[in-house]
Amino acid sequence: MNNNNGTGTPMGNPNGNIEKYLLAGTKSLKDYILLLRNNLKHIVIISLSIIILASIYAFLAKSVYTSTASVRITNPQKNVLENGFQNNDNTYVDRYIVSEMGVIGNFATRKKIAQALIDSFKVSSNKDLLPLISERKGSSAHKSLEQIAGNLGGALTIEQNQGTDVVFISAASRSPYESALIANCTAKEYQKINTSISREKLTGLRKFLDEQAQQKLIELRAIEDSLMKFQEKGGIISFDVQSTDMIGQLSTLDAQKQAVKIELMTSNEVLKQYKFFLKKQDPQLVEYLESQTSQAYINALQQQLAELQVNRDIAMSIKSPDVDVSSKVQEYDKRITELKQKLNSTIGTIKADAYSGNPEQVRDLAQRLIEEEIKNSSLTVQLEQLEAATRKYEGNLRRFPKASTMLSQYQRERESLQQTYLLLNEKYQEAMINEASESGNVLILNPAVVPDEPSRPNRLFIILIGFILGPIVGFAIVLIRDHFDNTVKTPDDIEKEEIKFLTWIPHYKSNDKEKDDNLGFVVLDEIDSPVSESFRTIKTRIQHSWADSDISKVILITSPAESEGKSFVAVNLASSFALSNKRTLLIDCDLRRPTIHIKMGVEKKPGLADHLSGKIKLDDTIRKTITNNLSFITSGTIPANPAEILESKVFSSFLLEIRDFFDIIILDSPPIIAVVDSEILAKQVDGTILVISADKTENRLMKDAVDLLKRNKVAFLGTVLNNFKNKSGYGYYYKYNYNYSRSSNPKGKRSYKLKS
Repeated sequence: MNNNNGTGTPMGNPNGNIEKYLLAGTKSLKDYILLLRNNLKHIVIISLSIIILASIYAFLAKSVYTSTASVRITNPQKNVLENGFQNNDNTYVDRYIVSEMGVIGNFATRKKIAQALIDSFKVSSNKDLLPLISERKGSSAHKSLEQIAGNLGGALTIEQNQGTDVVFISAASRSPYESALIANCTAKEYQKINTSISREKLTGLRKFLDEQAQQKLIELRAIEDSLMKFQEKGGIISFDVQSTDMIGQLSTLDAQKQAVKIELMTSNEVLKQYKFFLKKQDPQLVEYLESQTSQAYINALQQQLAELQVNRDIAMSIKSPDVDVSSKVQEYDKRITELKQKLNSTIGTIKADAYSGNPEQVRDLAQRLIEEEIKNSSLTVQLEQLEAATRKYEGNLRRFPKASTMLSQYQRERESLQQTYLLLNEKYQEAMINEASESGNVLILNPAVVPDEPSRPNRLFIILIGFILGPIVGFAIVLIRDHFDNTVKTPDDIEKEEIKFLTWIPHYKSNDKEKDDNLGFVVLDEIDSPVSESFRTIKTRIQHSWADSDISKVILITSPAESEGKSFVAVNLASSFALSNKRTLLIDCDLRRPTIHIKMGVEKKPGLADHLSGKIKLDDTIRKTITNNLSFITSGTIPANPAEILESKVFSSFLLEIRDFFDIIILDSPPIIAVVDSEILAKQVDGTILVISADKTENRLMKDAVDLLKRNKVAFLGTVLNNFKNKSGYGYYYKYNYNYSRSSNPKGKRSYKLKS
């Protein structure tokens, strides 16, 4: 047995609601095909619009030319300034190139490029070839330096050839000549800046070393003069063997101290320059690195390393056969290696913190600064240890006669100053050579050339994109609109909700505008139309559902909301029954906003309300038409309490009375969601039809209306989808019905009139 709850939902299936919920929001391939077919016009319009806009843009967009110059940026070579610091690691080289790319594109560099462009503009014979520089077309005046520099930010593109040290400098302009000029000026100015910075560093160091060497030379001549005078006065020319050995050791220590001092002075100069450049980028980072590299832990490690290194050197100088020098040196080397590993680990942590969140240029400077700070601290500690060892030997030397001590001091100072002067002079000569030969580390590989063809726009590609995006955007808009559109569109939308469905009525538009404004008896006027065929389908299916009943004859026509065509359905369904020889009565039970009298072209009074109030007899309310078997009752005078009248015993008695005179009685009622009138009527009739308007009735209202009928336990005949414009997917059925109906009556016209 097939039980049904009246809404089309099978009873006894506990998973029915779950399946209904899961399937409610899904779309099949058929749904998407139907959506595409039904909105094909809109998609075509959108597609054509996008294609036209793309074509217009492609042809109207101004041509842009791009010219490219390539430069090679090599790793800076070791020089006296950097004290042997050079990193050949590939990662470092990549970071260095990235930082240099930032230099090319910064505003300071662009200002220098802008000035070079202005110089070229002034001597140019055709200033219209330089639109980026010219104030306006046809003008001999140029833009300001700052304005040109700002415009270069959008015109220049700096890119690295991945895995190499080659950088491409590309310039874009509406003028092919200007694009090449900008690219070449950028390459040349960057090369000049690179060379200038490199020489500026070396020039400063050369001057510093020269000043120090001259100072040591003066001191050397002074001490030599003092030594000579002392020897002439005291008569002491040489020392014994013990004194000579001690003085030799002291001289060696003094020489080491002087070498460390020179290294320390050079390191201080390097640090000063590193801090100067890094402060321009990030002043706070400099303070942070200084505090980190001066930690007590790092200082302690450096102190221990220096002590171990000095002790190791002293141990190696021991010549006694009673001392195992080799084992002592190995022990020192082991401890030195362990301390260096701890120190490098700590420095690595500081570097990681400095690199985090900073650009490549800042990272490079930070790395150099950290390396030099640690080196500077180590030299300082080493110098302290050497001075302590010197003081120890000097204490031993004081045991000798005063004259010998003074002579040793003069000789030590002379030898120390000699070695210091020679070392400074050597460094000075190296700095001079480096300065004179410094040409930077930038080489222009390929200058930019004037391009023959524009780089953009790619007109054909833009049009092609328009052809591709047009349909995609069009269908996307349709999908979005459909997603947010919650109206009932097709019979499938009704059946997916498991709601009983009778048939659909095609969208009807009469050739007669007056008739179109007030749709009436389509079944009588256009008997062979698809609309008429739909009403015959409704009639047939109602009769089949009542096949086993002899008393069913009263049908209620309602809708979820107003203006959904319920009166149109009521009128034409009544006409369809009348044409099949059924004595049919149409009653306007909408006592709030009646419309049947308008469609019939008569006054609404007298009518139903007048009879129910006892003012007129039943026979006086029933009006006949020229169409056999078709009668109707208008609403009559609109009462103050329509719901009370329809719920009264008088109305019930009225329905019982007219059942004896008609085969089919059709009640046109108000919307069931809006007022309670239709609920009252639904309980008194033999079947209720719910009219849904395609593309207008919301899915939620339809379900609420069906649920309301279900709660009232009324006989639900099904839904009718009115004003259905979507014939895609239903075309075969539509065409078949239309052709079949046309063959039955070639004339296809029938009129109606009221009987007098």
